[in-house]
Amino acid sequence: MAQHRRRRWGVTGRGGKPLCTAAATLTLAGAPFGAAGTAAAAPEPTAAEVREQVGDLHHEAELATEAYNEATERAGAAEAELDRLRDQAARRTEALNDARDELGSQARADYRAAGLPASVQLALASDPDEYLARAAAVDRAGTRRADRVAALNNEVIALDRLRARAEEQAGALADAQADADEQRAVIEDRLAEAEDLLATLTEEERARALGTAGDDGRSARADGRTTLAGPAGSEAAPGTRAAAAVAFAHAQLGKPYGWGATGPDAFDCSGLTQAAWRAAGVSLPRTSYSQAGAGTRVGRDQLAPGDLVFYYSGLSHVGIYVGGGQIIHAARTGTPVQYAPVDSMPFAAAVRPA
Repeated sequence: MAQHRRRRWGVTGRGGKPLCTAAATLTLAGAPFGAAGTAAAAPEPTAAEVREQVGDLHHEAELATEAYNEATERAGAAEAELDRLRDQAARRTEALNDARDELGSQARADYRAAGLPASVQLALASDPDEYLARAAAVDRAGTRRADRVAALNNEVIALDRLRARAEEQAGALADAQADADEQRAVIEDRLAEAEDLLATLTEEERARALGTAGDDGRSARADGRTTLAGPAGSEAAPGTRAAAAVAFAHAQLGKPYGWGATGPDAFDCSGLTQAAWRAAGVSLPRTSYSQAGAGTRVGRDQLAPGDLVFYYSGLSHVGIYVGGGQIIHAARTGTPVQYAPVDSMPFAAAVRPA
């Protein structure tokens, strides 16, 4: 039997929140010692125990996947805002430099100008009208220059604030990227542990553990396409958009699961539902728990094709209801996009996108 990693429970995500509640680990700790003083080998896990552990690992990976999706979404938004702020700062810097050059040119021109200072020229004016005209011109020039200097000072202050905002945004981007990297490591670790456990099973047992086995226990996949039965009855979608979302979901059956994937070749759970409703002209948020707020809540007994169905207390999994008591969902690594009974997982909520 292949070796597998020792299970580490109590994994926490960003902010110290637990990713899941897990069962006991299979270790040699506390095992009885034989007469020779050596620890007795722990019994090999049964196929049912392996299935349970693999399910827990995949659930943890899915929780981390949604956290990863949220972190990458934040990183993308932070990067876009940082680019905007930097571009704005560059344009304002250029405008500020041009204004400074213009003000400097005026000052140099005044300095080089021949003749007496303006106050003396005014005193030597040949008649009262000339005096008043010159005085008004000097006053207007002085006011304009003072206004220009004040405007430049304000621009300097605004530019400093803009650069400070850009620096803060750069920090937010770095934090989001670090969060994404942390969740990526959790996902890869959990999936590797699950794969080690699956390697201890026969092909038939593996198919059962991954939920790809038919009633006869054999793999329900052929040529990468799922052959699991679809809805037994037909229910009308509540609108053309819902119908379009359901049609898109049907077209993805058999495509592989890929954590963080939004298509067109692979999907994770929220990536599939987001893509389905995007095909219907509706923009949904990226993560399952964000999608739960993107529509009207409906009860379990009110489900109609196109509704999003959420599972587990943390809304960590989502599928799209397609009628006949079935959803289409991207379940887990190693399992293609497929049908599943709507009550095959702990129901948490359902939403009808606008």
